[in-house]
Amino acid sequence: METLELLEIIQNGENSYVQFKRRVKDAHSISQEISAFANFKGGTLIIGVEDKTGELNGLSFTEIEKNNNTLANAASDNVKPSLFIQTEQITIKDDTLIVVKIPEGINKPYKDKKGAIWLKNGSDKRRVTSNEELARLLQSSKNIYADEQTIPDTSLADLDVNKFDKYLKNRYNKNIDDFEIDIKQLASNTNLIKANKLTLTALLLFGKQPQKHRPLFTIQCVAFTGNSINSTQFKDKEQQIDGDLKTIFEKSMSFIKRNLHKIQVSDSFNSNPKSEIPLEVFEELFVNAFIHRNYFINSTVKLFIFQDRIEIISPGVLPNSLTVENIKSGISIQRNPTLQSIAQFILPYSGLGTGISRITELYSGIEFENNISKEQFITIIKRTL
Repeated sequence: METLELLEIIQNGENSYVQFKRRVKDAHSISQEISAFANFKGGTLIIGVEDKTGELNGLSFTEIEKNNNTLANAASDNVKPSLFIQTEQITIKDDTLIVVKIPEGINKPYKDKKGAIWLKNGSDKRRVTSNEELARLLQSSKNIYADEQTIPDTSLADLDVNKFDKYLKNRYNKNIDDFEIDIKQLASNTNLIKANKLTLTALLLFGKQPQKHRPLFTIQCVAFTGNSINSTQFKDKEQQIDGDLKTIFEKSMSFIKRNLHKIQVSDSFNSNPKSEIPLEVFEELFVNAFIHRNYFINSTVKLFIFQDRIEIISPGVLPNSLTVENIKSGISIQRNPTLQSIAQFILPYSGLGTGISRITELYSGIEFENNISKEQFITIIKRTL
C-alpha cells in the first residue's frame, strides 16, 4: 500500500472495512476483530492509530516485532478455522504503522478460541446469536442451502400432486404414472422431500398452502401517486400476493401491466399500444427476485411503483464475492441450486446467467444497488413518461 493511499484511508476514519488500533493487546481480543472481518467482506486493520481521534501513534521496532507475532498467533491459533493474513509496515514521517489485510473467509463462520462468532457492525463488531444469522453465514460459504432445508409440520400430503405432475411432464415428458417408482420416491429423488418433510423448494413450487408455513415468502406491491415511499396516497396496492412461485409471478406481472403507461406506436388509432418499459424486463427481474433471494431472511419481496421509477427490492445482498459488475457481465453464483434447477421448467427462466445483460440491452434505464447495510438487493427501473 502506498503512503498517500494509507493517509487517505486514515483521514476517512473507521468504517465496516477499516478499523484502527493503537496497539494489539492480546491474541484473543484481536482474533475477535479478525474473525469479524472474515465473516463479513474482509477488511483492513491499521495498528498505530488512535481509534477515537485518528491520530498517528507509531510503533517502535520492538513493538512491531511483538505486535506482528501476536497477529500471526491470533490468525493461526485463535481463529477457528485458521486464516491467512498479510501484514506490512508503512512509515508516515516518523510514525511506523502495521497494516493488516484480512480476506473475506471462504469457510464461514469463523470463531474465536472460545467459540464465539463475530460480525462487523459498522465500524464496530457484534456477536452473532441468532440461528437465522448463523444459517446465512453458513450459506455464504456454501455449507448449507436454504432451498434444501426441510419445513417442520409438513408431509407428502402438503404436496400438490397436479403441480408436480405438470412439472414432470414438462421436464421429462412423462406423467407420474409413467414412472416405475411411487410419488414419494420421485419427490425424494429430486430433493423435494427429506425425512418425510417437504423441502423449501417443494413448498415454494408445489406446496398446497406455502404461506401457511412461510407467510412472508411472498411479494408486496404498491403503486404510489408521487415519488416518495412516505406518501400516504397510492393508486394501486396488493398487500401480499400469496400462492406458489408460479402464481406469485403471474399475479406480479398482472400488477405491473396494469400500472405501466401505454404508448401509441403508430398514427393509426387502431394500432396496438406498447408498454413504456418492455414486459420482458419485469419477467426477468421478478424471476430473479424469487429464485435468487436469500430465503434465510424472513421478509417479503417488494415492488414499489413511483411516478419517476420502479423499485424491486429482494431480501439479501449478492452472495459471496459477487458484484453488480459481475452480474451485468453474466457471472452468477447459485444461492438456491435445487430451486433454480427445477424452477426453469416452471417459470420463464433459463438459468444461463444472461438475463441481466439481455434486459439492460433491451432497456438502458436500469440500475442495481447491492445494499449491504440493509441486506437488500434493489433494482431501480427509471421511467421516462
